[in-house]
Amino acid sequence: SAIQPKLLPAKLINGGIAGLIGVSCVFPIDLAKTRLQNQQNGSRLYTSMSDCLIKTIRSEGYFGMYRGSAVNLTLVTPEKAIKLAANDFFRQYLSKDGQKLTLIKEMLAGCGAGTCQVIVTTPMEMLKIQLQDAGRIEAQRKLMPETVGPGTVPTKSPTAMQLTRELLKEKGIAGLYKGLGATLLRDVPFSIIYFPLFANLNTLGKRGAEGPAPFYVSFLAGCLAGSTAAVAVNPVDVIKTRIQSMNRGSTEETYSGVTDCISKIMKNEGPSAFLKGAYCRALVIAPLFGIAQVVYFFGVGEYILGFLPGN
Repeated sequence: SAIQPKLLPAKLINGGIAGLIGVSCVFPIDLAKTRLQNQQNGSRLYTSMSDCLIKTIRSEGYFGMYRGSAVNLTLVTPEKAIKLAANDFFRQYLSKDGQKLTLIKEMLAGCGAGTCQVIVTTPMEMLKIQLQDAGRIEAQRKLMPETVGPGTVPTKSPTAMQLTRELLKEKGIAGLYKGLGATLLRDVPFSIIYFPLFANLNTLGKRGAEGPAPFYVSFLAGCLAGSTAAVAVNPVDVIKTRIQSMNRGSTEETYSGVTDCISKIMKNEGPSAFLKGAYCRALVIAPLFGIAQVVYFFGVGEYILGFLPGN
């Protein structure tokens, strides 16, 4: 990041604020991504991101686009905070006497950050995906009844707390960590691509040799690195979304794990299915990380800590 905050609490506040602002801005696009990734051939309700959002507003109202956002807003703070702070920690740990990190070491730091964040990311996305996809199943029931089994009765959309209780009761803590392998396969490569790419793009934008890059450079570097990494790992994101979705139409496949999911998608939908929702994901991730880097740049966390008693 452009400014190296001295205090871990400041880093955590920075990451948290960045996550909250980012999620509020782009959540409807993330909802469209989940629904597009989850629909299988034969039960295609939405043709594109805009079609999905229009149909969602029509059937569920404006706030339908924010289904599952409470989970994200609650957990994105620790998730982004862990990711950014872990990357900083590993970069400092791997750099000898403040020397510039080699690309391999930058990638290792990113790998460490990606591995740390899945502790929060997996349960957060497990719950978010159920809530986001509930509307798609409901809309299918109304508009495409043939894709939903005759025995299924309309169910009221569950809340995040109900889902958590249900999963813990049925499967214990492992229920919340369903798709952990797929999450690691997505988030570790993402961080390996994102952090070194961001650091190098940010350095390119520096006016002089010393001092931080201007904030707009940090924003653009965050956007570009974020969207590049997002599209690169999209196939794994499709697999993760499918594995973590519990509710399905009667004509839709279920998956036992990553390899089973890959082979069934290849057989039934072809390789192009792995790019479903890729542009939505790029549109979600780019501003999310651009905003994160700007908040980090301005050191909002340090500013807030300055007002706390004892500082």
